[in-house]
Amino acid sequence: MSVDRIDEAARDEGEAVTTAAAVTTSVRYYSVAPGVRLNVRSGPGTQYSIVRILPEGAKVPIYCQTPGTWVSGPYGTSDIWDNIDDSQFVSDAYVLTGSDGYVAPRCG
Repeated sequence: MSVDRIDEAARDEGEAVTTAAAVTTSVRYYSVAPGVRLNVRSGPGTQYSIVRILPEGAKVPIYCQTPGTWVSGPYGTSDIWDNIDDSQFVSDAYVLTGSDGYVAPRCG
């Protein structure tokens, strides 16, 4: 392998690390609807078990979003579920994102 190829590979690897770091640091936190204690579920739907309950005034990170059960809440009716931690989802209808659509990548 030539020196140019090694430098190119190292540069490409460095860019990938920088990009991953940027994604990690760019996670935004969003407010849960005022006065709501929000159920956090193990999957994207009301049929999944409740794993914990967020207190009033909570803010949540949204790592990714996925479709699931339709839910009506303070911010409309939506089938979007927000992944806030490993295997932890909340209905987007209870999170103030400023959008009726996706604000984070789709969960893979």
